[in-house]
Amino acid sequence: MNTCKAALAATIFTSALALAACGGGSGGDSGGGGALSGAVRIDGSSTVYPLTALAAEDFMAENPGVQVTVASSGTGGGFEKFCRGETDANDASRAIKDEEKAACEAAGIGSGQLEIAVDALTVVVNKENTWATCLTLDELAAIWSPDSTVTNWSEVRSGFPDVPLALFGAGTDSGTFDYFTDVVNGEEGASRTDFTPTEDDNVTVQGVSGSPGGLGYFGFTYFQENSDKISAVEIDSGAGCVAPSVATAQDGTYTPLARPLFIYPSVNSLKQPQVKAFFDYYVAYSASLAEGALFIPLNAEQSAKLQADYDALVSQAGS
Repeated sequence: MNTCKAALAATIFTSALALAACGGGSGGDSGGGGALSGAVRIDGSSTVYPLTALAAEDFMAENPGVQVTVASSGTGGGFEKFCRGETDANDASRAIKDEEKAACEAAGIGSGQLEIAVDALTVVVNKENTWATCLTLDELAAIWSPDSTVTNWSEVRSGFPDVPLALFGAGTDSGTFDYFTDVVNGEEGASRTDFTPTEDDNVTVQGVSGSPGGLGYFGFTYFQENSDKISAVEIDSGAGCVAPSVATAQDGTYTPLARPLFIYPSVNSLKQPQVKAFFDYYVAYSASLAEGALFIPLNAEQSAKLQADYDALVSQAGS
């Protein structure tokens, strides 16, 4: 994390402590008036990982007695651990599935869905690609559908050059994979298999930047961080070409690839003072953290809903 982000988050947290001391803010007390200690364990989405990792880093800077660990085994892989009681929360780039919710309930693990930020799922190409500046949803489906035989850019659209496609995408445990296949191919999990899947978005960056015909997709944050190596593709869903951006994700014009990002805290874990204090901070300052981590922050209405959902979850944990 750079110095500016660290300074911003440190200032934010100092303000939070001041508010708590005056009886305002979201709370975040240790439950006994002393220094916080213990562990907070979070896993899940590689897309949400940078945001939660930033929150964890700055929280620990002010609370050295708390160890917040954040991993990124994918939304689905993370839910498997969460529903086994191995983690206190799960980052997710899609909503929890019915079968995942049932597995958690069977294990006696209650949770709540908190929308923490917004994402613009970004299709990226090699810097040498000057032809695919905008693709339609039908063209994306022609490339990525389970029965696709497209292997060259010349097969995507008349006039595109004779350049072999090199495809990179999210791993099958990823919520990004689930979301992308659902909105592009019309069925969650439906995708061609002859591509390089990964839970590590840096692998996609390296693959696309190293292949003239490279094409991949991941969260907007990873594009922003690597815009010197790869190019974003505008998407035409029927109303013209729209580029991924903070503005187009928030106003709904970047459709259907704009999506909410979630974190699911365990109700039982929120009974632990250090876990509750961490989420008090995360929720209260989600907008500033999102901006610091290069995410798209929630708008005012979404922020109000986040706080209300979190308050209800805390009430459930205390009942």
